[in-house]
This record gives sequence, C-alpha cells and structure tokens, in this order.
Amino acid sequence: MNLALSGYPSSLLWIFILLFGFCLSGYAQQLDAAHDGIHSVDNSTSTPWHTYSGSTHVYRFNVSWVMVSPDDPDADEDSIKPVIGINGEWPLPLIEVTVGDRVVIHLLNLLENQPTSLHFHGLYLRNETHMDGPVQVSQCAIPPGSSFTYNFTVTQPGIYWYHSHVQGQYPEGLRGPLLVHDPDDPFVDKYSETRLLTVSDWYLDKMPDLIARFMSKANPTGAEPVPDLGLFNDQMDTSIMVQPKTTYRFDVVNMGAFASVYLWFEGHNMTIIMIDGIYTHPVETNMIYMTPGQRYSFLITTKTDRSANFPFVASMDLNLFDSPPTTLYPNMTGWLIYDEDKNWPDADKLYEPFSPLDDTELSPLDDRPLLGEPDQVVQLDVMMDNLGDGANYAFFNNITYVPPKVPTLYTVMSSKDLATNPVVYGTHTHSIVLKKDDIVEIVLNNLDPGTHPFHLHGHDFQVVWRSDSDAGTFQDSNVTSLEFTRVPMRRDTVVVHPNGNLVLRFKADNPGVWLFHCHIEWHMQSGLVATFIEAPLEIQQSLAIPPDHFDVCQKMSVSTEGNAAGNVKDFLNLDGENAPPARLPDGFTHSGVAALLFSCLTGILGVITIAWYGFAEGVNGGEGKKVRIEGQQDGVRDVELRDMPSGSTLVNERRVDDLRRGEVHTKVTGEGSQI
Repeated sequence: MNLALSGYPSSLLWIFILLFGFCLSGYAQQLDAAHDGIHSVDNSTSTPWHTYSGSTHVYRFNVSWVMVSPDDPDADEDSIKPVIGINGEWPLPLIEVTVGDRVVIHLLNLLENQPTSLHFHGLYLRNETHMDGPVQVSQCAIPPGSSFTYNFTVTQPGIYWYHSHVQGQYPEGLRGPLLVHDPDDPFVDKYSETRLLTVSDWYLDKMPDLIARFMSKANPTGAEPVPDLGLFNDQMDTSIMVQPKTTYRFDVVNMGAFASVYLWFEGHNMTIIMIDGIYTHPVETNMIYMTPGQRYSFLITTKTDRSANFPFVASMDLNLFDSPPTTLYPNMTGWLIYDEDKNWPDADKLYEPFSPLDDTELSPLDDRPLLGEPDQVVQLDVMMDNLGDGANYAFFNNITYVPPKVPTLYTVMSSKDLATNPVVYGTHTHSIVLKKDDIVEIVLNNLDPGTHPFHLHGHDFQVVWRSDSDAGTFQDSNVTSLEFTRVPMRRDTVVVHPNGNLVLRFKADNPGVWLFHCHIEWHMQSGLVATFIEAPLEIQQSLAIPPDHFDVCQKMSVSTEGNAAGNVKDFLNLDGENAPPARLPDGFTHSGVAALLFSCLTGILGVITIAWYGFAEGVNGGEGKKVRIEGQQDGVRDVELRDMPSGSTLVNERRVDDLRRGEVHTKVTGEGSQI
C-alpha cells in the first residue's frame, strides 16, 4: 500500500503526458489535413478545438497573436512578424463539414489590443443573417477578452473561406479555408482523390501602419500598398504529392487582400467543374484568373509515369499595382511531385498578355435560365476621389461608406414599420431596401481605370453582361436585354474590367442585411461598399438575436437600438450620424484665389525683371566691358568685348597651361563676377 501511494503522483503524471500527447497528435493531424489538402471528414476524431456529434461540429477558436515568418521559416526572432492565429497556431485550421451540418464556433478574442469578428465568405446563411460577421452591419465587434458564438447550418457544397471583417485583419493572418463536402456530388465518379490549395498575397509590414499610410494626404492618388510576396497554402515552396494515371479534384481559393492571379499547372490541363460553390458544365482550360474571394474546383489527370515533377504557378496581375517595387517577385511556385528524388524544375517563363479562361463562358450545371425582367434596378457607379482630409476615397454614386453608430441589422430590428424606409439606415451606409422575392438587377459602371472584384453577401448572382475594358458605361453601350446570356454563369464574386461595366441579377429570397463590396481590402477601407436591406419586415418576424451578441455591444459601448445615428425617438432624424470628411469645395476658396493671384503676380514680376535685365544688356551693347588677366596692371592687354567677333572665344593661349594649373584667375571688369 505504501509503495502504491508513493508512486501515485508519478503515475498520474505519466497518464497526463500520454493524454496530452494523444491530443497534440490529433491536432497535428488536423493541421496536416489542412495543408496536404486530402479531404475526408473523420467524424470519430476529436481535438481540443473541434468536436463532432450527430451532424453538429463545435469549434473553439481562441484568437490571438502568434509570431511567424511564412517567407522564411528559419528566420530569427528579429525577422518574424506578429500575425493573428487561432489556438496559438498559424496557418489557421481547416473547417471541414458536409452539406446539412450545423457549425458552432465559440470565439474568444485574446488579441488584447484589437476587436475582431468572423465572416463566412460565400455561405448564404439563409435566415441567419446575424451570423454573417461584418462589424456594424450584422453584429458589433468582439472586444478583447470577450466571447461570441457563431451558429449556423451549411446548405451549400464547395470551397469557401472564413475571415475577419474588421480593421483589415484578414491580411494580417485571420483567414482560413472552409470546405463543404457534397454527398450528392455529380462528379464524384470522375476523380479519385482531392487536394486543397489556397492562394494569398502577403505583407511584411503591419496592417494598421499600411492602412494609415494608404488613407492619408501623403497618398493623394490612392495608390494601394503592393504585397511583398505570395503564398500557396500559407507557405513558400509548396509541394503536392500525386500518383501517375490518377484524376484529382483541386479546390482552390484566393484568400488575398489585393492581388488577383493567373493560375496554371505546367504540362497539365484543368477541367473546371465548380466556381464559387456553383457546379458548372465541365470546361477544359490551361489557365484561370482568380481575384480575391473567388474559388474554383477543377479536375487534373496526372501523367502516366513518374519521370518528372511539374511546377504550378500563380502569377500576380501586375496591372493592379501603381508602382510595383523592383524587389517584387510576382510569381508563386509550387510543385506536383511524382517522385521526391527527381528534380524540382523551375517554371517556364511566360509573358503577358496571358490568355486565361473567360469565366462568363461557363454555364451552371443546373441550366438555370436568365431571371425575368427586374422589379428593381440598382445602378452603382464606381469612382475614386479625394475628400477634405486630403486622402483618396472610393465611392458608389458619390457615397463613400461609413459605418453607422448602430449595427444596421439592429436598426432593422428596432425600427418597426420604418424598417422599409432607407433613411433610417443613414446617409453614408448606401442602404438599398429590397422587397422579398423581387428580381434585382445591379448595373455597375466602373468609372475607374482599375480592376475590381465585387462580392455579394447572402447570395450568388447571374452575370448577365460584362463589357470589355474601356467600354464606358452600360447606358452608353446600347446593349439591350436581348443580348444577355440566356443561361448565365452564377457566382458570388465577379471582376469588372477597367472603365468597363457589368450587369448582375439575383432574386431577393434571403431576408437579411447583406453587403455588396469590392473585395480588394484597401477599397473596403476606403469605402467601396453598399448595403442591401432585404425584406426587413420579414427579418423582424423571423429573427431572434442571441444574448451574447448584445453583450459584446454593451462592452464596446455600442447601442443596439435606434437609427444610424443612434436616435431611438425619431428614426428619421440623423443628426450626429457618422460621416466622412467634408468634400473638397468646387472651384477655388477665397484663400485659394488669393494664393493664385499672388502666384501669378509674382510670376509676372519675375518675367518683367528678366526681360528688363536682358534688354539693358542689349542696349549697353557690351561697351566698357573688358576682360583683364588678373595680376597685370590696369589697362594692360585689356580686350574690349565689342572688338570680339560674334561667337569668338576669349582665350589667352599663353595662359592656358597656367589656367589648368590654377595659377591665374579671370574676371569680367565692370561686373565683378569671378570666373
């Protein structure tokens, strides 16, 4: 007995170590699955941060700073960067579920110095708009030390991703893939295995510093910060093991903040089967173009032997960058590895212009036809301009987005019958109220010379028309609905070309508050956002906000009732609402006029002075001007300039050598100028 008692603490210690090792092993397996991209949901495995019961996945995400260096895994402590990780790790874990599963995420913010949130990009969240994640839209920010629960059902198959929707946090690392398996996958017999691939740009500087420099008068042109490098699966030099004579399904997502990429696999073609969660008729191509937020699923059939490995490349679209630094290497390279002992070859050099697949040529597998004539047409004109603080802002129809004082969803819930009046949502949220089941058409005119990827929350949309670059506005193109695609491509993120236009249609069948915005993070920061308030009275009848959502608002001192200005007594009174800097005045101010007049007067006086001086020289004709060799007596060997022929050079050849040695000086008499 005494021996057993004396060994009891030691036995407990060994049991604890074994259990802890088992937990770490399960966690490591989850991370490996995220990076190797071999998709199979093992419902029997639990980890410290993920449990599964029935059809419900429960995740515990502790969001905190971690120190990493994806560009140099062996970097010393002085070279690594703080990024936002989950459960002390980065890259972030893969969320992997099946259609119909319930997802519950208990998020604890341990960032200490920043609030946070999560958005689930591409998921419709039907009747669950309060789980969408944008701060001051469907929720309040989650302050440091606070918890928040996301709870929703997944109804769509495909590749998606989750990311923060506040303060530019997702380029700081708070983004990860979300994969939804389909028990009824129509292409399941066409492939043997699956692989996951994420593409992203990466900044070495911290986002708060980059945003401050971007949104400042020192950057009046609005030049976006250029990323420092690109990553596959959040690392450099990614390799994917493959077997010969095998067809793989690749699920690819661009989680970048700015860079769109051209993606290709050397020696292999891709057969597209899904875009943004929408199955398509198969189309073969050798290159695709992916903007931030877009997703593709495609099939690749491998070679018949292991004689060589092959690189795959994502090349950044350099046309997006105002001034790419000479240090930027725009190509990310990974490898399909048939044999680890074989050479990993460099990628072939391809030169622009590239010829990627035009995604408007794809058509949905369900052959859903063009929606009928719209009940509501929303025209959005994209432009950039400077405001009174000197910074460059982005606008839809001369409105740059500014978050309201009360989250827009909470204004819906508290405004009763006035919820159908867009005024209550504020002047600067660009809110558009939609009736349930209406057909909505968005006509988007890009009046900017840049490319923009636009994303709609809560829906996919039909891309019924897209112009080429420099086509001008849709109204000026003289295109009619007869020229629209009869079975249009559907997706939730689409690119509009520089100075071009596009037309989108969707059915307002998902009551909620949904953003429509550019998915270049810099343009989110500068205000290129609009808000759709869809069926607000139905939202009031069907939605209940959980108590923990209100709790974080209280901690952030944010009101959960009232209009955009926080007014609970008069919802049509927007006094005190958040607003952008004042516009620059048209024409000149009084001080500007005075400055212009003073500048003009000074310039005129300067011209008169120069003319008078030149005229005086001409009248004098050179009389009395003589050149004297220093050191001689007055008048000796002086030469009058008027005796010199035009174009002559006055040189005393005997003195050339002395001048070269610096032993003599010359001066122009009568002027006092030393030569």
